[in-house]
Amino acid sequence: MTVPSLDSGLATLPFPGLRHVPVADGPQNRKEFTSDQEVRWCPGCGDYAVLAAVQGFLPELGLKRENIVFVSGIGCSSRFPYYLDTYGMHSIHGRAPAIATGLATAREDLSVWVVTGDGDALSIGGNHLIHALRRNVNMTILLFNNRIYGLTKGQYSPTSEPGKVTKSTPMGSLDNPFNPVSLALGAEGTFVARTVDSDRKHLTEVLSAAAAHRGTSLVEIYQNCPIFNDGAFDSVKDNETKSDAIIPLRHGEPIRFGTEGRLGVVRDLATGGVKVVEDPSDDDVLVHDAHADDPTTAFAISRLTDSGVLAHAPIGIFRQVDAATYDDQARDQLRTASQGTDDRSEALAGLLASGDTWTVV
Repeated sequence: MTVPSLDSGLATLPFPGLRHVPVADGPQNRKEFTSDQEVRWCPGCGDYAVLAAVQGFLPELGLKRENIVFVSGIGCSSRFPYYLDTYGMHSIHGRAPAIATGLATAREDLSVWVVTGDGDALSIGGNHLIHALRRNVNMTILLFNNRIYGLTKGQYSPTSEPGKVTKSTPMGSLDNPFNPVSLALGAEGTFVARTVDSDRKHLTEVLSAAAAHRGTSLVEIYQNCPIFNDGAFDSVKDNETKSDAIIPLRHGEPIRFGTEGRLGVVRDLATGGVKVVEDPSDDDVLVHDAHADDPTTAFAISRLTDSGVLAHAPIGIFRQVDAATYDDQARDQLRTASQGTDDRSEALAGLLASGDTWTVV
């Protein structure tokens, strides 16, 4: 990956999503993006791996640190802004997307990131998340999914599997879990992806694509909690099982996986969805199209995710399409509204006298 070229001090290719953000004066390194704060997560937490990847990735964007902002909500992952030497805000439970929407709309010269967890984003913050996605606000959302409430000591979360025994569900959870990717695609998110905390190369590739996208990018990151939900993602991490568990998604490539590609994803004519079969013919194997305007097939692929032990889990970019962004359109409206007069008092008088008016006697 190369540092973006300079064009009037703004970022251009390979990161068109950040085209309004000023670039740094020269090369940067990880140390410049690492704060002096002590990192305080439990030993073995997957957050460490994600933090290391982000600290190593940010210099490659080539942006000024003062034009990067990370907004978080509440949870273990929400300590993230403390550990980056950029602007950041540790905000309130579930409201990070709402705060980030305001930032992205008011300041097009910012690279806006949201760090959230499965509890923060999908429980109290559920509405804020889906509305950010449907509006296509220019931000990148990193959703750390450990399928448990870690900060509050091990209660079940909106992504915990059915029957999950926790402190708050001693007889097993009765809830059907959210599939974050399905939820994002249902809201017609323009960039939706999934990766794994321990796969540094894949994580960095997905982050790069997410940063390059103009609009809302949502990246679900499978992240292990060694204290309260250890081993939740062993099937996609263990060398003996991951080849049969991970369904790799790469645009333009057939969706094959397993030992020597013996498994494949094909159309399910009975249901209209997709399914996994053994030894499918090349003609039947589905070729992944992340750029399809219609999210129907991407949604069907997301439904292959096993809600239990993760016998199957599609990993990669599900959808990546271009669409108008809320913040760009809002700024265009403001520019249009401000045209026609240089006299602010005249503009204000026109506003006050417009539409329905009443005379009070």
